[in-house]
Amino acid sequence: MSTPPFAASSASVPAGADPDWWRQAAVYQIYPRSFADSNGDGIGDLKGVSAKVPYLKALGVDAVWLSPFYPSALADGGYDVDDYRDVDPKIGTLADFDEMVAALHAAGIKVIVDIVPNHSSNRHAWFREALAAPKGSPARERYHFRDGLGEHGELPPSDWTASFGGPRWTRVDDGQWYLNTFTPEQPDLNWDNPEVREDFLTTLRFWSDRGVDGFRVDVANLLVKDLPATLPGKAELAEMDRNSGTHPLMDRDEVHEIYAEWRKVFNEYNPPRFAVAEAWVETPERRAKYASPEGLGQAFSFDLLMADFDAGQFRTVITDNLEQSRLTGSTSTWVFSNHDVTRHATRYGLPPLNGRAVKGGVEWVREGGPKDALDIAGGIRRAKAATQLMLALPGSAYLYQGEELGLHEVADIPADQRQDPSFFRGAEWDGLGRDGCRVPLPWEPDGPSFGFGANGAHLPQPAWFAGYAASAQAADGGSTLAFYRTALALRRGLQAEESLEWIETGNADVLHFVRPGGWHVIANFGTAAVELPEGELLLASVPVDGGKLPGEASAWLRA
Repeated sequence: MSTPPFAASSASVPAGADPDWWRQAAVYQIYPRSFADSNGDGIGDLKGVSAKVPYLKALGVDAVWLSPFYPSALADGGYDVDDYRDVDPKIGTLADFDEMVAALHAAGIKVIVDIVPNHSSNRHAWFREALAAPKGSPARERYHFRDGLGEHGELPPSDWTASFGGPRWTRVDDGQWYLNTFTPEQPDLNWDNPEVREDFLTTLRFWSDRGVDGFRVDVANLLVKDLPATLPGKAELAEMDRNSGTHPLMDRDEVHEIYAEWRKVFNEYNPPRFAVAEAWVETPERRAKYASPEGLGQAFSFDLLMADFDAGQFRTVITDNLEQSRLTGSTSTWVFSNHDVTRHATRYGLPPLNGRAVKGGVEWVREGGPKDALDIAGGIRRAKAATQLMLALPGSAYLYQGEELGLHEVADIPADQRQDPSFFRGAEWDGLGRDGCRVPLPWEPDGPSFGFGANGAHLPQPAWFAGYAASAQAADGGSTLAFYRTALALRRGLQAEESLEWIETGNADVLHFVRPGGWHVIANFGTAAVELPEGELLLASVPVDGGKLPGEASAWLRA
């Protein structure tokens, strides 16, 4: 038995009005500023995305999700939005957006855009109006303004800390304070205000009318807040129950009233628009509320992203998530990497966390990425094995740009070239910020930005990127890119109903399940080779010989 040759490309997604296209879609996340630069200014743009549509089609994804491309001062990588219904001039124009959507749709690829409803930027027209308006004005009611404590209101309304470090309240010239969950440049919107709710419905229709197929909802669990006259202190807040739907700041039950209104808008279209919630909640039961058919329809599960490369952890996560999907009627989501976390090829090249932290790789990044602490080859090997298992699961698979090239995290970015506010503000949960997974992609093995653009890149690319260039991998049948192309092409042809059956292996390091139609998936998390069952070998993450699957590898067979 030997590894089959890699396929060069895959068939395009057939066009049509299938309302369930998203249920088992392979979605590719694009961080626009770091994907492809068409005009040589060092910043990726929409024309750059359009130029890479043939690459995306050959990769075999069903949809792309674009991180924010809206006008922004980049206080938080574009998640500080100046105007929800426009394109940042550095990234393009609305005409460029329309051309990109048309090109993607012509290739059979759906389009998902980020929506950022918890906060605007401090340059948004509404916030500028609020600053110019007096206390208690309707303009200030769109945000969370209030008087401070102390004899002259000189103290913030509470001692809360922002997610990226620093205080959660910012004082303005007339002495009032406004709430900022993330940074002062991102004032929180007041979702009790009817104007806010109505304006976002307008935004959803604006992009849906331009052909957008769905939305990724940023921090979907934070919108609704309960801010009484006397606010709880930080210590008291930390002790409050996060699973009852009554926490003052997150995952309140009332948020689902908002998403029920959004669902009505989605259902105005044929097929209905789709949405997936980024909701960092405590339990699968709370997450399921966001995935309700009466709400957004789908919610990210980050359980696999937080798991070690461990058979027992993987099986528990898969079993629990599939059960939640069965109970809600939604579909599972699977993801290993995105714009907020250390790339999974790197995480799997480091010692396992064993539950010590939420986000793997943080300590290694904080130390500057010492090479002697990272198993580079082992990390990619385990990442490919995990990804092949994940792509076989029922549900939606979310991929992050560059993982198909086997990219590792870029940890050694000089301080004066970093951009992430979590670095500058000293966020406790982070390492040196999230810039390391946002470094512009290497398309060519040489040039001033490895083919990203005609000049340099907005974040420094390391010299080792040359060995990961997409053009070189496209010509190499044994590359990580070729592996992803083959896996995605096969995945489309093998998919059936959203179920699987576990096959007991008698080996704690080996998982085996079968999908309808006789699609067998075997993942060996151990280091010793194991015997493969009888069947036609469709794909393996490493070369297979003699009917045995090496350690830290996955295989697909058809019975």
